[in-house]
Amino acid sequence: MSFNIDNITRENVKGLRPYSSARDEYVSDGSEMVFLDANENPYENGVNRYPDPQQRNLKGILADQKGVGTDNILLGNGSDEVLDLLFRAFCEPNRDNIVTLPPTYGMYKVLAGINNISNREVLLTADFQPDVDAILKAIDGQTRILFLCSPNNPTGNSFSADGIAELLKNFQGLVVIDEAYIDFSEKTSWATELSNFPNLIVTQTLSKAYGMAGIRLGICLASPQIITILNKIKPPYNINELTQQRALERVSDKGRVQKEVSAILKERANLIAALEEVDFVGAVYPTDANFVLVKVDHATDRYNQLLGKGIVVRNRTTQPRCGNTLRFTIGTPEENNKLIKVLKSLEHIG
Repeated sequence: MSFNIDNITRENVKGLRPYSSARDEYVSDGSEMVFLDANENPYENGVNRYPDPQQRNLKGILADQKGVGTDNILLGNGSDEVLDLLFRAFCEPNRDNIVTLPPTYGMYKVLAGINNISNREVLLTADFQPDVDAILKAIDGQTRILFLCSPNNPTGNSFSADGIAELLKNFQGLVVIDEAYIDFSEKTSWATELSNFPNLIVTQTLSKAYGMAGIRLGICLASPQIITILNKIKPPYNINELTQQRALERVSDKGRVQKEVSAILKERANLIAALEEVDFVGAVYPTDANFVLVKVDHATDRYNQLLGKGIVVRNRTTQPRCGNTLRFTIGTPEENNKLIKVLKSLEHIG
């Protein structure tokens, strides 16, 4: 496929000179220096200095773990900042459009609205897979980005690799694969295919498997050309010092993360087995994530019953193809046991 990122980059971004901060102009090599360049408070308290605007130490570890170069990585204040940067770099307001595949992560649609970009929705098939033919028909000369969430939220399933490959080969815009839940899946990350598809962007996060939702750290994996464009428009210090420090500690302790993921996967299997024995559960959908989507008899009533028992789940019944469904995040063994006990005790409805 002949793909040229310049063809879809906004003209104002092409000519943009990014802000050059003091920490861009002088990069410390660890030597003892007197820093009088950034108008900082000189009294040391751990956060009186500006953070590394390119997060070099953190990117180095992530690059090794994910098998990519540091120039393939951009970090954002959560994946939502990464997604917003994509709109601002490649979508011209009031002219361009994107394609999303409901039921899916709701922020794609919200960001399209914020950036005044038309959102063309193509429903997933009945088994929650991309309808490749319908997607290709929905695309036109102003379609800039196709968003694929795999494993998908709220359904939990992964998309067919053949279907994704067909879209990558036949679409002249960007294909963004949101892999927020990839660490809970046996599937290989699409980040391994970056060199084969210049229009591929993969987003990941530390919020799920790494258990760091509170620090807001999102990861964008793409070609160096795409990363260079995004670096032009990102805020200079978008990842604060405390986030960088906590993220470094966590990603460096890969064994602990893997242990927690294994425990979650074990609990996921136990919960699925128990849910299949609940009489008002009609279906437990396949999942590659740290949650499971379940079809029940009366979702809103069951949701309220669970709230009354001190358990908060997500009612997804308003989403396309998700009528009367609840989404259960996998908790600790104690939390899951409480959920199962409560589910089996709930009174009959109707």
